[in-house]
Amino acid sequence: MIPVGIRYILAASVFFSIMAVLVKSLSGIPVHEIVFFRSLVSGVICLVSLIRLGIRPWGNQRRLLLLRGLFGTGALLSFFYTLQVAPLATAVTIQYLSPVFTALFAAIFLKERLHPMQIACFALAMAGVVVIKGFDPRVSLEVVFWGVLSAACAGMAYTLVRKLRESDTALVVVFYFPLVTVPLVGPYTFAHWKAPEPNEWGMLLSIGVVVTFAQIFLTKAFQTEKAATVSIFRYLGTIYAMLFGWFLFGETIPVMSLVGMALIVVGVLLSTRFRYT
Repeated sequence: MIPVGIRYILAASVFFSIMAVLVKSLSGIPVHEIVFFRSLVSGVICLVSLIRLGIRPWGNQRRLLLLRGLFGTGALLSFFYTLQVAPLATAVTIQYLSPVFTALFAAIFLKERLHPMQIACFALAMAGVVVIKGFDPRVSLEVVFWGVLSAACAGMAYTLVRKLRESDTALVVVFYFPLVTVPLVGPYTFAHWKAPEPNEWGMLLSIGVVVTFAQIFLTKAFQTEKAATVSIFRYLGTIYAMLFGWFLFGETIPVMSLVGMALIVVGVLLSTRFRYT
């Protein structure tokens, strides 16, 4: 019998992979437009939930909440762009570097202890990025830049989330993501509007719903299972991305790129192990 927490993280990984597939399938739609609709749907769901629960949506640490929303927006824009221009599995794997940046930023800003071996693990993960760049002609320096930027912004956003757990509920923290993204991206989106086709409308709206379910399952996984265990199973998303990329987009991954992806996953997993020991 698979433990409940593991089932939650497996479900979350599937939903996150479906989101990645939807974003890549919308290659004809500008990234900022996808981010806008993803955030709009998520924001409506969060706001309705906050109202039903009788929770004030504006939170307490508003400056930190706004920063969390700002870095989250940067992470999402960069990640969605990487998904559209790089092989699916490569984009997903590079984004998995975010725990590396979370640990570094937490050590700098939250004064959390950084295990010496984590530094070596970080170097191993970054070496994986170099290997991918060196052996896959589809992965340009620009792709690597946006992928790593996405991971760095996500890492800073997660660091702020950990700080905010002392003052604000999880739903308020999640709500500030679309609260910042929609007004930030909205004007540019409408100024450079590209009308989606009928089938694209369905995919655009589905992204917000799928991500909401993914976040719910991920939260439940961390609530019911050890963080180290959940972290390990999260990286099944790389396998899902490889399978979806192959079946749906005809993408193949060179052997050395697989080696680079393995270095990233192993480096981050070992870093997680040292963090929780």
